[in-house]
Amino acid sequence: MTGSDPAPAPIDTSRPHPARVYDWWLGGKDNYPVDEELARKILAADGTAVRGARANRRFMHRAVRTLAEAGIRQFLDIGTGIPTEPNLHQVAQAVAPEARIVYADNDPIVLRHAEALLHGSAEGATEYVHADVRDPDLILRLAGESLDFDRPVALSLVALTHYLGDAADGDDVHGLLKRYADALAPGSYLVLSQVTPDLNPEAVGRAAGLFARGGTPFYPRSLTEFARFFDGLELLGPGIIPVTGWRPDPEDVAAQTEGIVPVYAGVARKP
Repeated sequence: MTGSDPAPAPIDTSRPHPARVYDWWLGGKDNYPVDEELARKILAADGTAVRGARANRRFMHRAVRTLAEAGIRQFLDIGTGIPTEPNLHQVAQAVAPEARIVYADNDPIVLRHAEALLHGSAEGATEYVHADVRDPDLILRLAGESLDFDRPVALSLVALTHYLGDAADGDDVHGLLKRYADALAPGSYLVLSQVTPDLNPEAVGRAAGLFARGGTPFYPRSLTEFARFFDGLELLGPGIIPVTGWRPDPEDVAAQTEGIVPVYAGVARKP
């Protein structure tokens, strides 16, 4: 494991955490009653929640496989969540065993499971840093112990930006992503997915309200707002599209018959 500071806080089981809510939707066991309670409430308000969680995972798999096949050998995954197999390093190293992966998350339970589960190939490297996406200097410094930022890196923030606000005196999510993108070498890639109100506004609005009442601010974004994250980058085909439609495998085509998933996805290259 790559070092990190400050030391991880104790696991807080009094409030839900997005990574653990997501884990419940994926059928995982690494969550607490408070997480399950919120996950069930959101699922009742927005019946696409479980489909969306699964679609996001499959999108990550396809995007990572695409970039590994294109020659990318370094991956930085921020907001990784609780390890669910196959995870990003397994997908990348199945294509390129020498690939180097750094995960970053700020949930202590993710740290605990990362220490136990994130074992990569002998040829490559798989590391984890305990840090918050809002601290790019720390994440980039720690990731730089394993990754060479003078060479292309795939930066992945899957299903994360909808937990970050826009205010300049707050999260400043667009400014935050620009700081990360500016640190990447030409030829690097940005992989994003984001909940949107465009495709199911009433259900997404109810879910956002439940997240907020549970202590987790939630920011669904329109296509125009999501597209801003890719300013100055070159989108890969098919561009920005609902998550199940991004270079779908047969499983994703089949999943589309289950109904909409109100999540946009995109992958772009830094020129």
